[in-house]
Amino acid sequence: MKHPFFRSLVICAVLCVLLLAACNTSQPTLAPTPTLLPLQNTLAPTAISPTPTATAIPPTATATATGTATATRLPTATPTLANTPTPTKTSFPTQTSANGIPITGMAVPGMASYDRIITELMAKWNIPGGAVAVVKDGRLVFAHGYGWADKQNQIAVQPDSLMRIASVSKPFTAAGILKLAEDGKLNLDAKALALLDNIQSPTGVVADKQFSEVTIRQLMQHSGGWDSSAAFDPMFSSRRIAKALSIPEPANSQATIRYMLTQPLQFDPGTKYAYSNFGYDVLGRVIERISGMSYGDYVKANILKPAKIARMQLAGSLLKDRAKDEVLYYDFPNAQLYPSVFPDGGNVPGPYGSFYIEAMDSHGGWIASPIDLVRFANSLEGRNQPALLKPETVGQIVMRPIGQYGQGGSSYYGLGWMVRPTNRDANWWHNGSLPGTSSILVRADNGMTWAAIFNSRPQNFDAFNGELDNMLSQALNGVTAISSHDSFSLYDQ
Repeated sequence: MKHPFFRSLVICAVLCVLLLAACNTSQPTLAPTPTLLPLQNTLAPTAISPTPTATAIPPTATATATGTATATRLPTATPTLANTPTPTKTSFPTQTSANGIPITGMAVPGMASYDRIITELMAKWNIPGGAVAVVKDGRLVFAHGYGWADKQNQIAVQPDSLMRIASVSKPFTAAGILKLAEDGKLNLDAKALALLDNIQSPTGVVADKQFSEVTIRQLMQHSGGWDSSAAFDPMFSSRRIAKALSIPEPANSQATIRYMLTQPLQFDPGTKYAYSNFGYDVLGRVIERISGMSYGDYVKANILKPAKIARMQLAGSLLKDRAKDEVLYYDFPNAQLYPSVFPDGGNVPGPYGSFYIEAMDSHGGWIASPIDLVRFANSLEGRNQPALLKPETVGQIVMRPIGQYGQGGSSYYGLGWMVRPTNRDANWWHNGSLPGTSSILVRADNGMTWAAIFNSRPQNFDAFNGELDNMLSQALNGVTAISSHDSFSLYDQ
């Protein structure tokens, strides 16, 4: 091998190998299949409340939230990209997934598992658009938009596009209540109805005396006494309520409470858990009464502004009410039309006019981006930023409810969040759904927070919700590297 000829052959062979390797590494792919890291401490999906099938009854009766989530521990061996260039919003590329779905946002090579998994999920469930945001230790490390905000005009969803978040609004209302309590203006064990002396029964009598015993804490924990599965959900009965009260349709949030003062409770307050949108309607009116501000203005001033969330706002029911940067909403394929809640509205698509979202402000009325949602979740306890709430207040959020209804099972509804304690902390989450909307927000015990919102709700929402849960977990466990940069500043408004 010492002969010059053989030495030349060896050098040529080495150069050829190096050249081939360079060629192979120069072929980028949109979303390379990652090596799935082992799932650790996975939080199994647990439904808050079953969602009735949309084929049986109109969407106004099925637009309740469910709560499932998988909060996964990111393996500690996951590397950090220490020298990634500082991102700029103007440099965002637009890519296309393997199944033709556009992807917007800054490329994040170590988190390509999200692009592959989310676009496959959307294609399977025929969802036009969505967005996902992920935070690690208070840093925004991933934010991508997927698919179409407007299918007809081929306008892509951006990472910060605004979408209805449905019942993910409830943690914001809970934060508003807790802020009032911290400020000494409200006792969580106060009787709610005693605070609402501005809202009276149309008959002058409260039909069920136990309504007067319902506390703020019980409303927050869905143990106030209303069970829509045994009766009805008044938040999706605006025409019925308006007719009963002889007022213009549709009935607003205060009118709904007036009507419910004429109705019986389904169980003794504090003895059972039953998911209640109406309970959070009452909490919204408590915020207004105590603060002297509208519900939306109070939350904006005391929750959103300190969390640096500027574009989040309350939604409108009709297409003409669409906000700047808000997506369009789409029902599932071949969905029927439904009677409008507005007079002379005729039959309408589920997302536009089949329910009165203005009356749902405090339980399901906000529009936001996933970036807004993860920013809020991190602000609550001060992950990498000033905390909205004191540690002792956060401790109350995750406290198991007292009484028989709060015992048993590994997860429970705390103060505005589903909670599952872990060995080192707890996982919190909330889901939301309306016709045309699916959403999820998860705060995990490992420093990770993630949120996803989509502009459609599949017909079989329960199945989709469970799969979304699992797919977000798989995407997280497919991460091979996390940026050391914080991209929140790109979306400061």
